[in-house]
Amino acid sequence: MKAEIISVGTELLLGQVINTDASYVARALSELGIDMMFSCTVGDNNGRLKDALTCALERSDLVITTGGLGPTEDDLTKEAIAECAGARLVLHEESLQRLKEHFNGRYMGQNQMKQAMLPEGSTVLLNDRGTAPGCAVETKEGKIIMMFPGPPSELVPMLQNYGIPFLMKRENASIFSMNVHVFGQGEGAVAEMLSDMTDAANPTVATYAKEGEMYVRVTAKAESAEKAEEMCRPVAERIRERIGDCVYGINVDSLEQLAVNLLSERKMTIATAESCSGGLLAKRITDIPGSSQVFEMGAVTYANRIKTLLLDVPEELLEHHGAVSEEVAAAMAEGVRKKAGSDIGIGITGIAGPDGGTEEKPVGLIYVGLCDKAGTVVRKVKVFSHRRPRGYYRYTAASFALDMVRRRLEELPL
Repeated sequence: MKAEIISVGTELLLGQVINTDASYVARALSELGIDMMFSCTVGDNNGRLKDALTCALERSDLVITTGGLGPTEDDLTKEAIAECAGARLVLHEESLQRLKEHFNGRYMGQNQMKQAMLPEGSTVLLNDRGTAPGCAVETKEGKIIMMFPGPPSELVPMLQNYGIPFLMKRENASIFSMNVHVFGQGEGAVAEMLSDMTDAANPTVATYAKEGEMYVRVTAKAESAEKAEEMCRPVAERIRERIGDCVYGINVDSLEQLAVNLLSERKMTIATAESCSGGLLAKRITDIPGSSQVFEMGAVTYANRIKTLLLDVPEELLEHHGAVSEEVAAAMAEGVRKKAGSDIGIGITGIAGPDGGTEEKPVGLIYVGLCDKAGTVVRKVKVFSHRRPRGYYRYTAASFALDMVRRRLEELPL
């Protein structure tokens, strides 16, 4: 099946709002084995939208629109779709009832009610997070147009819960994906390791970069989800074996989720002391539900005197080695562990830039210390690229710290 996406909205066309819908929908379609042919953005103009729809229907089997379903006068997507599909708009009673329940006695004008008007004969896609339903309508030529609301908070659950199941029935197949998450190896290096696997048709193997890490997606299509999963699992395990202990999990949400899980399973606690990362490590840990069971405290000790005051880092250590050093990272980890009485203490110090670097200690030099009952280990991280923004170094520092926790708890080399 060939597909394309039409994103509707003048705010998208003018760059006032970033179009995240198109990338999300495109990834979802590719995982279903649907070929993406084109993607375009159209302003809130009925004529231009109909032109875009007409062109799309001539060359593709599936057209997905995002946006333009709201209650305002410039929300014209379904009117254009109905016209192109040769279907009249009719009142969908269930959608009207859901609107009434949403407003719960508050005033609901004609503009709000028009959201319940949908192309006759269409399959309605319920909106569990908003007011405007989506739908899938088939043209006389057998082409499919699916329309979704623009806000990502509404589009994503509608696509996952209703759109994808609709497409799977049309395809008469099930799709299953497994993500092999990797930290400590770049996408290029992993792609080389898996070069003989990435040409496979079913399951497919593809590499993707994320901030400071990457993942490998294995996707299979079969007559059932169980069969597709059965096809994926040995491939994912083979990838894990090839890449080694840089794989931190399969279908794991994030490094911080894994770290919290591992600490919880072992009934252990952690405390953090951060300089260059500015509390980002503590934030990433406490973003995870249940982290209160494992996280004791986080200290952002930017100034040297605060490192001494709060963490008991010796002044002479700071004077002799400098704040960005292996010795200070170790002392920060030991100090915060002692203050918190936690099982693990983490200390992070480095130079996040854009200024402050020297030839001896350039921007991107980071030290991460980990202290537990077995002793203290410090990892020196070099992220030397002047093109990286300050936030990248901070995020990378926190990621290395989480990976060290993961490795320590799984008894892997640090």
